[in-house]
Amino acid sequence: MGIFSRKGASGFSASSTAEKVTQGIEGTGLTAIVTGASSGIGAETARVLALRGLHVVMAVRNMDAGATVKETILKEIPNAKIDVRQLDLSSLASVRNFASDYNSSGLPLNILINNAGAGATPFKLSQDSIELVFATNHLGHFLLTNLLLETMKSTSRESNREGRIVNVSSLLHQYGYREGIRFDKINDTAGYNRYFAYAQSKLANVLHANELTRRMKEEGVEITANSLHPGAIGTKITRNDCFFQCLFNVFGIFTGKTIPQGAATTCFVALHPQVQGVSGEYFVDCNIAKSSSQAKDADLAAKLWDFSLTLTNPK
Repeated sequence: MGIFSRKGASGFSASSTAEKVTQGIEGTGLTAIVTGASSGIGAETARVLALRGLHVVMAVRNMDAGATVKETILKEIPNAKIDVRQLDLSSLASVRNFASDYNSSGLPLNILINNAGAGATPFKLSQDSIELVFATNHLGHFLLTNLLLETMKSTSRESNREGRIVNVSSLLHQYGYREGIRFDKINDTAGYNRYFAYAQSKLANVLHANELTRRMKEEGVEITANSLHPGAIGTKITRNDCFFQCLFNVFGIFTGKTIPQGAATTCFVALHPQVQGVSGEYFVDCNIAKSSSQAKDADLAAKLWDFSLTLTNPK
């Protein structure tokens, strides 16, 4: 961690690791899905949750990479309960297949961690003809969450335990297009800026969690939804982009995190008793933080929800 690391109200800071923030927490009997668990903070999140006794389902695009992570975890934690299942979030068909298989498996679902993400890439369309970064970072997770919600609701009712949905966003959510979400220009190549597009998808992650919160409270369902910024971490997303890598090299001296530190806020929001009943919040360094004004816009969140439904409904 960089030279600045001050503890917040939670008692944790930017230098806290995922193991540290979950120390003493017993997760036996809980089941969690972690998307993008084949590398980086997703893999570390899966490892720490398994260490705390959870049954972890690794939802990964690359099954070979996922199997390698599982093998590594089992070497450290021989009694870990780990499954690896295929999921390509850029494909709505893949999301539907994953959710259908999971819902028919009979497994409960206490925690859903929407962690996987694509970086700032040149313009490209997904298999469903939707701009790839938005499709992967937001739309795939939106559909996955919706398709798994009934299983989460029944798990919460039957176990009498709160369910938790965790969206891994980014501090960059506030640095996107002026209008926030370009509803009418999602596939506009002329005005496309890959860094703004990435920020747009991260804004969508925060808005999604906030709208989920409103809907769950309206239904009286004990499921929380929160978003977070994991920190500046040298994962594949930054390593494959020269601009992000330069930023990381410059600012990482002061604010950079290791992968165990980068997974801390995710694990804190997913497991810690301090987050019991907390929903619709944005976390940084294991503490509640301020998101952008657009991220707090309830009308924008509702509009994004309806827009996302339109894009994900089978035709």
